[in-house]
This record gives sequence, structure tokens and C-alpha cells, in this order.
Amino acid sequence: MTAAEAEPQDAEPKKDKRDRTHWLYILVIVAVVAGIVVGLVAPETGSALGVLGTLFVNLIKMMISPVIFCTIVIGIGSVRKAASVGKVGGLALGYFLVMSTFALAIGLVVGNLISPGTGLNLRGDPGAGAELAGEAAAEGGMVEFFQNIIPTSLLSSLTEGNVLQTLFVALLVGFAIQAMGTTGEPLLRGVALIQKLVFRILAGILWLAPIGAFGAIAKVVGDTGFDAVIQMGVLMLAFYITCIVFVFGVLGALLRVVAKVSVFKLARYLGREYLLIVATSSSESALPRLIAKMEHAGVQPATVGIVVPTGYSFNLDGTAIYMTMASLFIADAMGNPLSITEQLSLLVFMMVASKGAAGVSGAGLATLAAGLQSHRPELLDGIGLIVGIDKFMSEARALTNFSGNAVATVLIGAWTQTLEHKRLNEVLDGDRPFDESTMVDDHAATGPDEADREPAKA
Repeated sequence: MTAAEAEPQDAEPKKDKRDRTHWLYILVIVAVVAGIVVGLVAPETGSALGVLGTLFVNLIKMMISPVIFCTIVIGIGSVRKAASVGKVGGLALGYFLVMSTFALAIGLVVGNLISPGTGLNLRGDPGAGAELAGEAAAEGGMVEFFQNIIPTSLLSSLTEGNVLQTLFVALLVGFAIQAMGTTGEPLLRGVALIQKLVFRILAGILWLAPIGAFGAIAKVVGDTGFDAVIQMGVLMLAFYITCIVFVFGVLGALLRVVAKVSVFKLARYLGREYLLIVATSSSESALPRLIAKMEHAGVQPATVGIVVPTGYSFNLDGTAIYMTMASLFIADAMGNPLSITEQLSLLVFMMVASKGAAGVSGAGLATLAAGLQSHRPELLDGIGLIVGIDKFMSEARALTNFSGNAVATVLIGAWTQTLEHKRLNEVLDGDRPFDESTMVDDHAATGPDEADREPAKA
């Protein structure tokens, strides 16, 4: 049966399933509004409801390791040449380093131009930053970071939820199956079946998104109110504008030049993931869906499996912008601005520290505290000035980090010729709808011969 004959059969069920999930995300929007109302009217109740958001995010995190493991094993096990995987990984790390540095520099430029903290003459909260700086220090530097990549056992990476450990073990398994040749094909088919099961479970969990969104938003508003937002409004506005310019200007230009596609179409394609991130204040909640959608958009599984999980630890563009702008804000607000030399030194420190603290919960705030402690200890107490609005700014951080990883996947797919341009354009134009119920592309390449086809023939 040809692809043209198969298309009508797949169209109708996809349409029905898409309609059902459409209602799900409408419920998420309603839940967000309800959470805001509860947080304003009954702050204590809103704060108590935060456990609902935490439980939902934990459910999503529970699925991240299985999703990454299956995706990478299938992707690498299907590729005949191991060198192609190394090429993708090396290019990805180089790209992440360049873009993170660029994002840090943009934060410094905008922070110096706007100087949002100037004239506030605020006093810091003694001890507010010491604990955060201690968290970052406890994680150690780059050496400890790479030591922690190796799990205590082959299976512990799947149970402990460490993304980089899961990535490491999946690489080992994928290359081992690849080396087995035809003998390993039954194992590959078995992992493919497990992947379908995992995505089915994930699709069911996502129906709890409205409950999680309601609890998460109610807690943020209940804990913070709008006083802190008004007080720090200039910083928030500047940060949001900077992130928007970075995503739609810098990343958008790269995407147009390299892959010949519009960043606006890509953002529309990922619209439900953006909503999920806003509702949960966590980019991790959308990681499994990003993997599934990038594969559906025509990027080969091996490339997606390497770029997306690695990017969640190394490609934190939103966090980079936040750290530099927040540092300048604290220094200006406390009447002790940073000199250009200190700013450049801080940039270099954060470029390294942001990688070492990538696995820390609240990494942005912790790394910011560590940077201030190492360069200007007297500003450490100023961390308390932005803790109140950090949750609101975390939305923009998470959205920017997510967008950066989505764009990176397409770019690296184009550079390594593991992207099917025709399929990408069809998906972004809406001609190939994403199957929300399974989140698995049954027509994706899974065999050795299929995976090594030229993009134009895939």
C-alpha cells in the first residue's frame, strides 16, 4: 500500500483524537484562571493546593527516564554507523556552548541598557542567598558533575530519574544493540513496544494536567500575591522582552537561514507544550512531548534522543539570560553596581557554573547565588529581593529553555542531514497532524536499513 493510499485511513482517527485533547487544553486554561482567583481570594488555601501541582509534575518526571531510554536505544540501535551519533553529540555540545554564552552576553547588554534596579535603594534579606549558594557548592564543580553521570548500576539510572545517567546508559545499550547487528533486531522491536506503552501511559497522565495547573498557579499567587510583581515589574518586563527577542529574533533568524522554516510555525506546532509549561512552571513537564513531536516533525530518532536530553542540561538559554540580568538588578538595587570587568568575570563564571548546577532544582537561583558569593559576597543578601518573583520569572526561563532546545534539534538535524525537510514543512503547515493519543509515529524508521536512508527518501 502506498503512502498516498494509507493517508486517508489515518486521517479520521487522528481527527477524532485531536478533538478530545483540544478539550483537555481548554480545561487547563480554565484551571489556570481558577487557580489565580483562589490564590487571590484565599491565599492560605491557594498555598496549600500547591501539592496538586507538585504531584502532577512528579508524575511527568516519572516518565522522563523511560521515554529518553527508549528513544535513544531505538534511534542509535537503528543506525548502522556509530560515527554519525558521535558527530551529532559533538555538534550539539559545541552549539550549546556558543548559544549559552551568547544568551549570557545578551542578558548583560540589556541589563546595562535598562538598569531596572537603579534608584530602588533596597535592603537585602540577610541569609536568603547563603543557603542557595550552599546548594550550588554542594553539587561541586564540573568534575563532580561528570562523575555523577555514571550511575551506581545499569538499572539505577531508570529508577533515580537522573536525565544524564539515563542518557549515558541508553547510549551504552543502543551501541551494544547496534554492534549485535541482525541478532539485536528482536531487542530493538521489544524496546519499540515498550516505547509505545510508555507513551500510552504518558498520554493518560496528561489528562490530569488541569488539576496540576490549578494547584501550581494557586500556590504561586497565594504565596506571592501581586505586590512583589508590581515592585519588580520593570525587571520582569525587561526579562520577558529579552527572552522574546532572543527566541523570535536570534533563534528565529538561525532557523530561517539553516532550516528554511519559520520559528512562528514551530511555536504554533509546540503550542500545547508551551501551555503545559506555563501551567506547571516546569519545562521538564514537556520534555517527553518534545521528543515525540520532534520525531514526528522529521528529525531522526537518534538525533532527537541525543540533542533534547543533553540540551535540558547544557542548553539553558533562558536561565543564562536570567542570571546575568538578575545579577545586575541586585547590584543596582542595592546601590553597588558591578563594573564592566566584574560583569565579564561573572559571565565566564556562570557559563561554567550553569552547566555544573544543571541538575539542581532551582538551578538558576542557586547558580546566581554562587556567582554573587564568588565575585561580590556583599551582594549575596540581595537574593531575597527577587525570590518573591522568581516563580513568575521561571515561566519565561522555562519557555525560553524549551524553545532553545526545540530549535537546536531542528538546526542540528539540518546540519547533520538527519532532518527530512519535506516532512517538517508538512507537519508545521498542519498537513501531518500529531497523534495525541499515542505520541508515537508508527511510520518512523526502526530498522537498520530504514534509519540510514537519505533524508530525501525517508
